Parts: sequence; structure tokens; C-alpha cells
Amino acid sequence: QAQLMESGGGLVQPGGSLRLSCAASGSIYRIKAMGWYRQAPGKQRELVAFDTSGGSTDYADSVKGRFTISRDKDKNTVYLQMNSLKPEDTAVYYCYAELMEVAGHGLREYEEWGQGTQVTVSS
Repeated sequence: QAQLMESGGGLVQPGGSLRLSCAASGSIYRIKAMGWYRQAPGKQRELVAFDTSGGSTDYADSVKGRFTISRDKDKNTVYLQMNSLKPEDTAVYYCYAELMEVAGHGLREYEEWGQGTQVTVSS
């Protein structure tokens, strides 16, 4: 089973930028997709950005034009570049992956979540 390790969160002023990273390690045959979700206090977890192995991406309307997701497939790492940050972007950001691993004589598909990294946008 793989593990996801996030980094890059912190405190930033409105209008500032942060770059989140998430590296997958462990028993990995293939990563089908990786993405980022976030959860603000008192709110449900929501999709921020998603990147499939085919190269297609999807973004929440609230972050389009400000956030960019990218992947380094050689490093099993996904990044989230966040620009023009707003106070409403404050949340715990979670990395997500759809993975495949060798299991017996076949392959097993499963999902994995990171522990989360706090992003706080405040003056």
C-alpha cells in the first residue's frame, strides 16, 4: 500500500502564493490519478484540482485561473501552485490518489489520502 506525504502549507497574506507538494511512495504499480481536496472548518471536503494519468485536469470554479495542478510522473509527485490566495482559501488541503498495486496474480485498485496540510490566508 502506498503512502502520500504532503508539504508546503503555511501562513500567507492575501494575494500571496504557496506551492503544495505530495509525494507517493510504497508499493505502486501505477498511479491513475492524483488531486487535491480541501476542508475548511465547518464545511465539507471539496475538490480543488484533479489530474488524470491521461493528462486531463479539472478545477473547482472558485480556484480556476489562480491554482495550477501539475504532476511529475517519474517522481510520483503532484503539485498545487496557488496564486492570488484569498482568505476563503483557508483550509486543510488533502492529497488524493487513485493507485494500482500488484496483488497475487493480478492488480488491485485503491484510493489513498494524505494526512493534510494547513493553508491559512490572513493579514
